[in-house]
Amino acid sequence: MSKISPCLWFNGQAEDAANFYVSLIENSAILSVSRYGEGAPFPAGTALVAEFTLDGQTYQALNGGPQYQHSEAFSLSVSCEGQAEADRLWAAITADGGEEGQCGWCKDRFGVSWQLVPKGLSDLIADPDPGRRNRALQAMFGMRRLDLAAMRAAADQAQD
Repeated sequence: MSKISPCLWFNGQAEDAANFYVSLIENSAILSVSRYGEGAPFPAGTALVAEFTLDGQTYQALNGGPQYQHSEAFSLSVSCEGQAEADRLWAAITADGGEEGQCGWCKDRFGVSWQLVPKGLSDLIADPDPGRRNRALQAMFGMRRLDLAAMRAAADQAQD
């Protein structure tokens, strides 16, 4: 287990969220679930904390109540092996009440923000040629789901 684990706060959906997250990412698992007893702020048997791993990184999902909401200030950034993985995750995360955002960001139905980054993006937006880099960035700024091939095509366009 990691020494430091991000803890995500939920209002009754911690176990559902943890199960959803481990279904998305390979090499992931639920490690443990502790449950509320009688007289707690949630019905007895409701998950208090679900501990889980996503590709080896440990997380906690806590059912703490309605006091706090998720925001884009915290996101799960996924380095995808390629466009197909980024597209698969985008479709799953934005389904059933999730939301599309700009530049590869989206929210799942629990309100948690994700960044889906296809392999090769960092090389493209750090290109030493400022023209190529800027054309790729301009293409990205107009996208919701990132399309690396379209960004490469924009970067490769000759300028007059």
